[in-house]
Amino acid sequence: MTLYQKYIHTKAGEMLAIADETHLLMLHFINKPSLEEELQIVKQQLKSDVLLQSNKVLDNLEQELNSYFDGKLDSFSTPIKFNFGTPFQQKVWTALCEIPYGETISYKQLAENIGKPTAFRAVANANGKNFITLIVPCHRVIAADGSLGGYSSGIERKELLLEIEKKN
Repeated sequence: MTLYQKYIHTKAGEMLAIADETHLLMLHFINKPSLEEELQIVKQQLKSDVLLQSNKVLDNLEQELNSYFDGKLDSFSTPIKFNFGTPFQQKVWTALCEIPYGETISYKQLAENIGKPTAFRAVANANGKNFITLIVPCHRVIAADGSLGGYSSGIERKELLLEIEKKN
């Protein structure tokens, strides 16, 4: 399997995207503290090096990210694949994809949505381990009291993403 990577400049900062021939596998802001660790997971689990070259998936993603940050895109068509994480984490990430653009839910609501109403701490942990930032919209999950909660790429960035979505 060949993996491709591309650095994409966005209005919220530089991002690193990794894809195979058909799907996006990882997307993160480059200052995410666990980026190197997650990059090693990708290489080890897929037993592949990552070429510093783009492909159609990554080129399409870059166009979509530009449109998103310009306020002209509210859903992504770039195909994604959850190659990593436990079945529970993947269930959480799938549920994240169902949160509508411009809306937020609490960690408790997310836990209820996956049929595990008392597992909100585990849901929050899985949320933070999301491999596909932005497209799998972990930024749309907030604390039950309405505060923003955490965000692995910085709370200011979470505020910016929610603001972009609120304007449209």
